[in-house]
Amino acid sequence: MIIVMQAGAAPQDLDRVVSRVEQLRLRPHVIVGTERTVVAVVGDERDATGAGFETLPGVASVLPILAPYKVASREVQAETTRVKAGPLEVGGSRIGVIAGPCSVESAEQIVGTARAVKAAGATGLRGGAFKPRTSPYSFQGMKEKGLELLAEAREATGLAVVTEVVAPEDVPLVARYADVLQVGARNMQNYRLLEAVGRTQTPVLLKRGPAATVEELLLAAEYILDAGNLQVMLCERGIRTFETHTRFTLPLATVPWLHARTHLPVVVDPSHGTGHANLVESMAAASVAAGADGLIIEVHPDPKCASSDGAQTLDFAAFGRMMDVCRRVAEAVGRSLG
Repeated sequence: MIIVMQAGAAPQDLDRVVSRVEQLRLRPHVIVGTERTVVAVVGDERDATGAGFETLPGVASVLPILAPYKVASREVQAETTRVKAGPLEVGGSRIGVIAGPCSVESAEQIVGTARAVKAAGATGLRGGAFKPRTSPYSFQGMKEKGLELLAEAREATGLAVVTEVVAPEDVPLVARYADVLQVGARNMQNYRLLEAVGRTQTPVLLKRGPAATVEELLLAAEYILDAGNLQVMLCERGIRTFETHTRFTLPLATVPWLHARTHLPVVVDPSHGTGHANLVESMAAASVAAGADGLIIEVHPDPKCASSDGAQTLDFAAFGRMMDVCRRVAEAVGRSLG
């Protein structure tokens, strides 16, 4: 349920509501909006039967939450959440761009890429230090050394670092270096990992699983929100279908569908969504036109020599051209890019 506070309700009125929710062994999530403050009550609502929230001072109304995803629903928060991490902002009028290699390989590679993507207008740097790979014999990443190199790149450029965490026990380590914790597609329903990143206050980029529905994506996000971390971005990175002309099928209708149902911002990954570098520019531009709040793009100084995902990776020149095209599309729909 949602407990809507009156405009101008006193702080002690809100404290009284929160205390009453906790007495019923339910979980209160206080969300302060520009127009109203609400308390989203999560748990078995049968325990709240006859609780009399409507009669408490400062309460305007009590409403049911119809969506199965409670805290993520626009029923709870009408305004889109703005996720901020250093210069990277996702969810406002500006479209955040995160760019960098699939894997961190060396200081020269990651710092050089960071400088190039910043010059083109990106505000976030992606790079994998821990790499979950289909084959155990594929490159698994440089792990903590890779995190240290990402921190060096941030020091050199000021970009926000976005990197994947693959196990709950690694969350404290990765959070020491990262500005955004990425939960990859393979881990979208790793509930212990979702709870672990939810217990941090580090922003999270949650990727949709290749066989997950959008409702399952929202329920995965709910685990993070319910654990206390409200800085969550959803990422559409393509799903597995019968088509073989692309690595995955990138369903951009997901973007407006999610915007209608959740206040969480939506990022699109056209690199994984297509698997082909020559398709990334077009699908990035289409993502912006569809209303994406952010883009995450794979960029490498020499994609042919990349340790992973070279076929879908842009070089510096191609990334600059993509940014120019997307910037014009963003302006056409009343937004900016960066």
